Amino acid sequence: MRLVVDLNRCQGYAQCAFLAPDVFTMHGEEALMYNPNADEVQRENVLRAAAACPVQAILVDLADVPPRAEGDADA
Repeated sequence: MRLVVDLNRCQGYAQCAFLAPDVFTMHGEEALMYNPNADEVQRENVLRAAAACPVQAILVDLADVPPRAEGDADA
């Protein structure tokens, strides 16, 4: 899973840092830092964070992640 954040669009609302703190962190009031290659275990949190972004600044690329099979224990 790869992430791209449009830092020009990001307004520092920090919803992503609240929902996926292992991937997104705020430094100061407006500086966002993030892991562009988040672990698969963070998938659900990252998807929630991207959906919650008020300015839709987060792009999640799942192209290299195999789809989960129905009935997976952690799905």
